[in-house]
Amino acid sequence: MAQHNTLGSDAEAFAADFLTTKHYTLLEKNYRHKHAEIDLIMEHRGLMVFVEVKFRSGTGFGYAEEFVDYKKRQLIIRAADHYIHEKDWHKDIRFDIVGVYKDKEGTIRFKHFEDAFY
Repeated sequence: MAQHNTLGSDAEAFAADFLTTKHYTLLEKNYRHKHAEIDLIMEHRGLMVFVEVKFRSGTGFGYAEEFVDYKKRQLIIRAADHYIHEKDWHKDIRFDIVGVYKDKEGTIRFKHFEDAFY
């Protein structure tokens, strides 16, 4: 597995743990539908939350939320729509972004953007 794939998988695991400490319940990891993938699908306070996780080892090239462009959002929305129908979900949903940042000392930090897009 390429290093960027390992870093992405680690970031998703860190983000899932982070959200779990905030009382989110993990429903699915790496849900795929056609060309789209949803990193995490969580439930929180009656909402189904679709989470895009972005890892950054610094902010020199930009922040995590800047890397979820229009095309990526549309793919996530389509996959979420498929998942909602597959699970027969009739409650509210939300799309979040979790930025996972590693500082120079190796400390992992998080930036959680609730209701980041739709």
